[in-house]
Amino acid sequence: MALMFQRIARNFARNGYFPTDEASLERVLQALSPASAGRMRVLDPCAGEGAAIAELAHHLERERVQACGVEYHVERAVSMTGLVDRGLQGDLMDTVISPRSMGCLWLNPPYGDLLADHAGYELYQGKGRRRLEKLFYQRIVGTLQYGGVMVLIVPDYALDKELTGWLVNHFTELRVFRAAVDDFQQVVILGRRVRRREAERSQEAKVMRAQLLRVGSKAVTPEVIPEVWSFEPYVVPAAQGELRHFYRVSLDAEQLADEVGKLQGLWPEAGSVFGKTGLSPRPPVRRLSSWHLALSLAAGAISGVVTAPNGRCLVVKGNTHKDKVAKTEFTEREDGSITETRVLTDRFVPVIRAWEMTPDSPRCGQLLTITSAPAANDGEPEEVAQAADTHAPAPLDRVAERAARPDPRRFDVGRVVMTRAVNELVERGEVPPMALLRRHVTGDWGDVPEEDRQSNEQALIHGDRLLSSYRIRESLTVWIITEADRSATTLLLPEEY
Repeated sequence: MALMFQRIARNFARNGYFPTDEASLERVLQALSPASAGRMRVLDPCAGEGAAIAELAHHLERERVQACGVEYHVERAVSMTGLVDRGLQGDLMDTVISPRSMGCLWLNPPYGDLLADHAGYELYQGKGRRRLEKLFYQRIVGTLQYGGVMVLIVPDYALDKELTGWLVNHFTELRVFRAAVDDFQQVVILGRRVRRREAERSQEAKVMRAQLLRVGSKAVTPEVIPEVWSFEPYVVPAAQGELRHFYRVSLDAEQLADEVGKLQGLWPEAGSVFGKTGLSPRPPVRRLSSWHLALSLAAGAISGVVTAPNGRCLVVKGNTHKDKVAKTEFTEREDGSITETRVLTDRFVPVIRAWEMTPDSPRCGQLLTITSAPAANDGEPEEVAQAADTHAPAPLDRVAERAARPDPRRFDVGRVVMTRAVNELVERGEVPPMALLRRHVTGDWGDVPEEDRQSNEQALIHGDRLLSSYRIRESLTVWIITEADRSATTLLLPEEY
């Protein structure tokens, strides 16, 4: 599957599509000149309908140019592939392109912030603001050969410290201009790629980075790209070798059908691979451990009617779903202020359900659920796994009785946050937050005075604020406060109150 979620990708394909205006395109082409000899290779990784890459190829003498393009949008890709020599329809993050194979890179990427449900969010390598422009730059800059020319078209506000640092380390002869049509606040940046160790950390490079930063902060507005190019042209070098890799990793349904048609069916070994899916699994050569049995139950590999040696009969069905676990991080800015960031992490939660079908049992017909939900059962998957062994009825009975007991929590905690000091103690392993929260929600108020304990019990009835105090060691005590509306619970140190 493509790395970009389909819904997000379609949205970017519609709303993030800003083709290069014709005036800017014509003026940029004046700055480029072909190599004196040899065949050149050019690439537009966000080619749209292919107008820019086609014009570039014709400007550089079409018969000497191998034009390549990548475009996600299906309809635009159809137009693009008719204009280039090598064209791919798909997500750029799902392609393989030979490194240092292009003499010229025309990069007008999608604009916008990377979203958390965009798989490219994890691919971004950097510490600055996650932007699509920077993700596409990172992904494609390695395909440009040393000495090759890049044309980068981005909105001026995308030029932050991180992107400008990359540019001055990867390119020399950098120039920045305002686009001829200023509808999208675009700037055009031209440069020639060099090895990083060859990039001179000269005063000129420092001046260029400072200029780019001023453009990014809108402190200065660069000149419009000139109608007549008066500088030395950027010569596009000849390609170095053949293009060995230029393909999409995954196939959509239509592409798969086309491949199957070309092959006149699937491969001869298909039956030996896919024929196994309909077979019943063989019993293990030895008895499963409690842990492996629990995993098989939670994965749904073991299901159906299970009868224990004592006659108890259960209909078992297992499943596993993905949940989000929230973590709050605190970052100190240069001015001393604190930024709070909430991070969501995926966690796999197994759920095993058993339908009691033992004849003459008082619990016949009851549905029992065994799970490791992170909110209430953090740290219990091992206990559940040990108790889920259907070959040992006594542990399964204990888990069933445990599942049938009422929820020990006496109130909701809402959103759980912690102060920066507590967060540092948690990261050093000095404070166990989940253990303290379990005590708090079950009404174990810890080391509070008797009058505060009575106040908490009354607060459970009347809806007032709740306070617990837990002494970790002689010099360390942690408070937990749940607000009256139960919207939030805070872990803090007494001196921070």
